[in-house]
Amino acid sequence: MLDLLMETPAPPGPVPDRSTAAALARRLAARTATVAVVGLGHVGLPLALAAARAGFRTIGLDSDPERTARLSAGESPLRHVPAAALRRALLDGSFRPGDEADLANADAVLICVPTPLGPDRQPDLSYVEAATAQVARRLRPGQLISLESTTWPGTTRERVLPILEAGGLRCGRDFFLAYSPEREDPGNPDFGTADIPKVVAGADAASSRLALMFYGAVVRRTVPVASLEAAEAVKLSENVFRAVNIALANELKLAFGAMGIDPWAVTEAAATKPFGYMPFWPGPGPGGHCIPVDPHYLAWRARGQGAETPLIDLACAINDGMPRHVLGRLGDALAERGRGLAGARVLVVGVGYKRNHEDARESPGLRLMEMLEAEGAATEYLDPLVPEIPVTPEHPSLAGRRGIVWSAAAVRGFDAALVAADHDGVDYAALVAAVPLVVDTRNVCARLGLAGAHIVTA
Repeated sequence: MLDLLMETPAPPGPVPDRSTAAALARRLAARTATVAVVGLGHVGLPLALAAARAGFRTIGLDSDPERTARLSAGESPLRHVPAAALRRALLDGSFRPGDEADLANADAVLICVPTPLGPDRQPDLSYVEAATAQVARRLRPGQLISLESTTWPGTTRERVLPILEAGGLRCGRDFFLAYSPEREDPGNPDFGTADIPKVVAGADAASSRLALMFYGAVVRRTVPVASLEAAEAVKLSENVFRAVNIALANELKLAFGAMGIDPWAVTEAAATKPFGYMPFWPGPGPGGHCIPVDPHYLAWRARGQGAETPLIDLACAINDGMPRHVLGRLGDALAERGRGLAGARVLVVGVGYKRNHEDARESPGLRLMEMLEAEGAATEYLDPLVPEIPVTPEHPSLAGRRGIVWSAAAVRGFDAALVAADHDGVDYAALVAAVPLVVDTRNVCARLGLAGAHIVTA
């Protein structure tokens, strides 16, 4: 690999400092390099621990001092990251929380920060730009910088690179730049960080080779692609695929429901076909940091390049409209029982955005709470994984609310329960027995064999 690094012709651009690149390659190959991970959330923390397990000294940085303090004490803030694994890494010295000053000593810096949407549903790169500026303040020759945040094609080259080069160092000569999109699926027991193939691209030949060396030591398989832009497009393609198919599942739910056909049963039966079909399940609208956000990144970038994305735009509109459909189903069901949404007490079950997960970003459950309250309903929530609603940019007014503690007596005073996420830790049989109306957006009652005229699917 060192010979390859020394002999492969470089593309047009700055002439690489071969001694700088070779020295970094030696440290990566020997795993004596120090790695810094900026952003210790659902992506950064698992990646940091994976790098530590691979033998690299790893330092984690986060803008939240409370999170940093918890990590230093051996407390994992994420359910899918075992505290025992964190404590082992702290004890053996392979991982420690740090601060900006530590960036100067890092050989590889991985940026894993959020890329949300702004108020106008356009990309918000403020976290990426702030993290890059932090790295730039400590940038030195011989470092590899890799962005992992999901973003539009062109971000790394057009936004990240100029910030890094502003101090006079040049990419491909003094430092090296890569993009490798995160592919985490929090809570998936079959695919941890090291198990998921890693797409990798560099800004130049030397950057590509060094990034492949690093990631090849951390994960089982790397997938090199030709350009930073192609790597950025890979992640958007993956999530747009899911968004479009979820929108199709939601549209089929509405169509089949109008025909009196169970859409979940149709999907389950169709999934028995061993080829040509992949099941996607309807729901109250997708949540989390990827599916509701990433299609907008691609559509925004495409419009800027003069291209239209009508299918993506329609999928976003269908998915964004599902909470309104659920609200309508709940309102109709209450009206049949002689009351309206105004003044009704509604228990929202599940504010984590998906089953058995505590992440509440872009949660349909939170959106439904706000929509219900706008109609005059009084809402509370039940979620064994989210005892208190965190601060989210989408729903700041709900931050700090605490969920009810489960008991049959505690839920009897509600006019309706609305199942927005089907966590395993909820006693649905007791819920159905205690509440006069259950609106189920996840088909969990039918899966458990619970029946009754007061159970309504939505």
